[in-house]
Amino acid sequence: MNNLSMNTKKLVFSAVAIALALVTSYLKIFSMPMGGSITLFSMFFICLIGYWYGPAVGIMTGVAFGLLQFVIEPYMVSIPQVLCDYPLAFGALGLSGFFAQKKHGLQIGYLVGVLGRFFFSVLSGVIFFASYAPEGMNPVVYSAMYNGSYLGAEAVLTVILLSVPAVAKGLGSVKVMVNQGAVK
Repeated sequence: MNNLSMNTKKLVFSAVAIALALVTSYLKIFSMPMGGSITLFSMFFICLIGYWYGPAVGIMTGVAFGLLQFVIEPYMVSIPQVLCDYPLAFGALGLSGFFAQKKHGLQIGYLVGVLGRFFFSVLSGVIFFASYAPEGMNPVVYSAMYNGSYLGAEAVLTVILLSVPAVAKGLGSVKVMVNQGAVK
């Protein structure tokens, strides 16, 4: 398979992952009062692209998804806040690609991707939304608790799903299929 068709394949799978992430981002189990929600595995699809194709493709897919999220449901205080909350936070999900060759790489990579998103969400909370912290509460603690509550809950649900043997086996088979003919 030549480089062009492999790049086309990556683009198509990335586009499908973005579409699945977008659809599942609307399947909310719980929504937080000031933004953020526990969804049905929406972050997983972006992490999956990183796991399949590496961190560069994963990060680019996450950035594209973050920009799409901003276009569909924009919340803007300033341009640096938009960068932090959308392309950087969602782009961090692509960090999952650094763990593709590790044992339990999908679970580990997913958790690292979610931690990356958590980092940028907490950073945004501290810099741009510190005034929402209850009086006397450290804005870092408040932002970490707020963002960790919904990101952590979704991460736990997703890791449980990924640990089901049939799901793990199926995703392993799909990984082989999406990388067939890959040029190294």
